[in-house]
Amino acid sequence: MRRKRRPSSLAARLAWLIVMGLSVLFFCVPVVWLLLAPTKTDGQIVRDNPFSFGSLGAVADAWHHLYAFQDGAIITWLLNSALYTFGALAITLVTSIPAGYALALTRFIGRRMLLTITMLVMLMPTAAMVLPLYLGMNAVHLDGTIWSVILPFSFFPFGVYLTYIYFSSNVPSDLLAAARIDGCSEWQVFRLIAMPLAKPVIALVGFFNFVGNWNNFFLPFVMLPDSSQYPAQVGLNNLLAASPLFNTSSGAGNQIMRPELALATLVTIVPVLIVFLFSQRALVSGMLAGATKE
Repeated sequence: MRRKRRPSSLAARLAWLIVMGLSVLFFCVPVVWLLLAPTKTDGQIVRDNPFSFGSLGAVADAWHHLYAFQDGAIITWLLNSALYTFGALAITLVTSIPAGYALALTRFIGRRMLLTITMLVMLMPTAAMVLPLYLGMNAVHLDGTIWSVILPFSFFPFGVYLTYIYFSSNVPSDLLAAARIDGCSEWQVFRLIAMPLAKPVIALVGFFNFVGNWNNFFLPFVMLPDSSQYPAQVGLNNLLAASPLFNTSSGAGNQIMRPELALATLVTIVPVLIVFLFSQRALVSGMLAGATKE
């Protein structure tokens, strides 16, 4: 005979469904509104149903107004974001992967202290690092240059720690020892044995670094004095300041309204979405790589 569900089980299931439903509403509703906003005029956004679709012509008009702002500044900001992000990503991968390997599989004086410092810096809020970084860049006369953004972006202790965890738990030390016995140097062991095995964690470190740097606002805002040097996230702040909706002194002829702001937000999100879609498989394998120890 089939047993009836206990009331406590039904209540728990109902509570779980309510929480999931509220979470979906909280996270998905703003995204749906953001996707639909550029398809309408500013007046339609205010008057019409928030989730109604306007027209593709309205999207074209919004892009025309957005592109006209400061003679195509949105394209310059996107190119700057790509330069800063990929430049820092290259330096991060070149430094973080060998550093994690060294901390995990070699023994040297100060190893434990370096690992402790890495963990402590990893836990510090990013905003707390901006002032010391600015003072350091100013001391070496790099403030206001692209290096004042790329070099701090490439400082990624979380990537070092991820690599350390991966090499500690997933690379058999016997395999590396056998390569050394066969005559491989330490560099050859790292390049020919460890690196091919570390592809999942390399993808994971690269993705986290890319997303964090692409979305970073505060550091380039402090470091860069000129609008032509801004990345996309700081450029969005310029758009908000230039919109009559948020700044009444911007001028009545300014055409940066709600559709243009929504479209600019979507344009800055697209690169992250593309990277995520193309690296999804590698990300899943990288996240599961350190879950078990062989």
